[in-house]
Amino acid sequence: MYWQNTENHYGKVSMAFHWLMLLLLVAVFATIELRVMYPKGSEPREAIKALHFLLGMIVFILVWIRLALRVRQTIPKVSPAMSSKQELLAKAMHITLYAFMIIMPILGWITVTTAGKELLFLGLEVPGIMTTDKDLAHQFEDIHQTIGELGYYLIGLHAIAALFHHYVQKDNTLTRMLPFKK
Repeated sequence: MYWQNTENHYGKVSMAFHWLMLLLLVAVFATIELRVMYPKGSEPREAIKALHFLLGMIVFILVWIRLALRVRQTIPKVSPAMSSKQELLAKAMHITLYAFMIIMPILGWITVTTAGKELLFLGLEVPGIMTTDKDLAHQFEDIHQTIGELGYYLIGLHAIAALFHHYVQKDNTLTRMLPFKK
């Protein structure tokens, strides 16, 4: 296995970023879902929310590195080739996933800062990007939550598409990203 992508397979770096981002997104979703197990204002709930914010900021940082790598490296070819319609849908899906990983942390950041709360990243206070406005904070929180819920479907659709390509189309879409061979 190579570190960089080849024409037929993703390299170790691309695969590591792909699967790391999935694990981070699962952790981001899990933390926000688990917070409801604790009463509002309690220490465990606040700790889980802080972890949610931390993981979201890590996603935000890593997505830019991943995009830079994607631009610089070869994208392995799908074999047999997809139709032009499928290629267009695949590109739209990837653009949407990247936009999701960029927009969601920004919306979370805006939500926290407009609510007048402190946002910490690795113990350092992250400066607010908007002034405190509780009504606006609720609006941004609603948008963040709605897009987050759509994210479940987006990620699920991405996984279903990979399985469809593997089992129905019988192409190498899925196997290009797997760290082991069939």
